[in-house]
Amino acid sequence: MGEFRLETERLILRDWRGDADWAEFFHGTNTPAVMEWLGGVLDAEGRTKQRARVEACAARNGFCFWTMERKRDGALLGFCGLKRADAPGSSVPGAMEVGWRMREDAWGQGYAKEAALAALATAFERFGAGEVVALTVEGNAASWGLMKRLGMRRREDLDYPDERYDHPWRDTVVYSIDREEWKKAHG
Repeated sequence: MGEFRLETERLILRDWRGDADWAEFFHGTNTPAVMEWLGGVLDAEGRTKQRARVEACAARNGFCFWTMERKRDGALLGFCGLKRADAPGSSVPGAMEVGWRMREDAWGQGYAKEAALAALATAFERFGAGEVVALTVEGNAASWGLMKRLGMRRREDLDYPDERYDHPWRDTVVYSIDREEWKKAHG
């Protein structure tokens, strides 16, 4: 199937290319600020497990969260992309999920929105999704704020506790957008 590559005005979303990508990703994103709402900074074992989860997801589904590379300088800013929701105890198992994680010096510049819009378009137009969900926790106002700006709506009926975590990471907040909502908002 070849390497996945999706370009936006300022970004390239692409498949992971091995150890160098992962080292750069963790160097930029495994920080207290970035990981504040994602379970905390990962130790070596946690980084290995996360990489394995993303690689297994890609092997299983043919896609997963892609690297987010800035065009102008090739910097790896984080990841953004799609996966099938698979958290234990999830209220949305198997749903198409959009997600992102970016290094702190790239926050507030519109990169996450740009990448997430491209990922959502891919979900609906290429993969034929009927609905896409996004997951966060209540305290992560930046993340659910972006979900709202993407046209997603809060789905309190789908919120669930993720038993792998304690407070403040335990209670998962769900947002979603369906194909019709996407068409209305993005033509």
